[in-house]
Amino acid sequence: MVANNIEKDRCNTRPAARATFDPAVLLVLTIAFCSCLLAQTHTTVRHYKERVDDTPPEIAQAEDAIQKNDFTSAETLLKKALDKDTDSKQPWAYQAWFDLGFVLNRLNRTDESIAAYRKSVAAKPDVFESNLNLGLMLDRANNPDAEQFLLAATTLKPSARVEEGQARAWLALAHLLENKKPNQALAAYVKAEDLTPKDPEPHLAAGQLLERQKEFSDAEAEYKQALALDPHSTDAAVGLTNIYMKSNRLSDAEPLLRRLAAARPNDAIIHLQLGRVLAAENKKDDAVAELQTALKLSPTDADAQREIADLYASAGKNDLAETAYRTLLTAHANDPELHRSLGQALLREKKFPEAQQEFLIALRLKRDWPDIYVDLAFAANENKNYELTVRALNGRAILNTEMPALCFFLRASAYDHLRDYKLAAVDYHHFLDVAGGKYPDQEWQATHRLIAIEPKKR
Repeated sequence: MVANNIEKDRCNTRPAARATFDPAVLLVLTIAFCSCLLAQTHTTVRHYKERVDDTPPEIAQAEDAIQKNDFTSAETLLKKALDKDTDSKQPWAYQAWFDLGFVLNRLNRTDESIAAYRKSVAAKPDVFESNLNLGLMLDRANNPDAEQFLLAATTLKPSARVEEGQARAWLALAHLLENKKPNQALAAYVKAEDLTPKDPEPHLAAGQLLERQKEFSDAEAEYKQALALDPHSTDAAVGLTNIYMKSNRLSDAEPLLRRLAAARPNDAIIHLQLGRVLAAENKKDDAVAELQTALKLSPTDADAQREIADLYASAGKNDLAETAYRTLLTAHANDPELHRSLGQALLREKKFPEAQQEFLIALRLKRDWPDIYVDLAFAANENKNYELTVRALNGRAILNTEMPALCFFLRASAYDHLRDYKLAAVDYHHFLDVAGGKYPDQEWQATHRLIAIEPKKR
């Protein structure tokens, strides 16, 4: 939503000024101001005020330098002007401090920029742009003072496009409040919606907040409104289908996404979301096709790569899953979940030595993961590495988590192969105590092995 090539960070506005400024340029910069704030939270704005007779010439020269992106020269000129008024009592001082704050921000000197904006607000507290920029900069710095100045901005009049400017202030305040004061954030979003009824962004942001709060019905209404205002909003479409999925309304999600995919065939996110819905509906072949389309459109999308790998695995396409997981691991070699997923695919392919190796890597990366010990035990058992089977299951037991019934059978069988019949008998008995008829084959084996290995009672 940022204006094409118009000052992607420096957004300029200006109230009624003398004819020394080209009105056409003012229009372009005003559009840039509104567009930049649509992409905010942390985009600052510029404003111009009518010159007073004793304004130092350095300020005009500095603003010319700013227009040329010569921020170093602008800083020098502004500081020279401000040296003439150390008490900030001149009527032009707030503008000089404002411009200096803007320049220092562009020079990535955040603390100095905030200090300059503070002096601008102190010199003239009723300027919308000064309060907004200071609030945005403080928010970026995680300074709690941000709320004060953003709230002040909502009460002031912007120098151009008043309703849009005020809506941007309410949006910025809402973003700030989302985590600590969600109800106040929602109220701020409503203010922005009222000020700019044709803007989908406040509805989208409110929908996302409501979704996080599990207020699915209200979130759905906001997403629908955002989508009505902007039928091309991928975020609104994804948000709405997320609501459908969380509400188990897959029959509503699929047709919406199919219409969007047909209308926007090159939108990777839409194909990815459709793939997720189809997978949830157990339409695995169709889901694979959509995820493959998403990957063709966005080959570096890690989420799509991971989801299609998982889908291959759940669909029993273990060879494709293996390839997909290996590709992911080239970029995420220290991800234990990826190593485990690859190990499971290899296990299903009966590539037991390779599976065992992947489980060992996963265990080294995440030693407090009970399930990986079980995976490793099964792979080691298939490899007839009974000592490793026992060590893996003992390691799991150390984590003080309840052992699945089959783990006792597996460990008993490993002890049995190692001819440690005493420990084998203990685990066979424990297995029979907890199995409860759920594993008839293994229960039959355990019963008959106990007959063979336990001493005869006389």
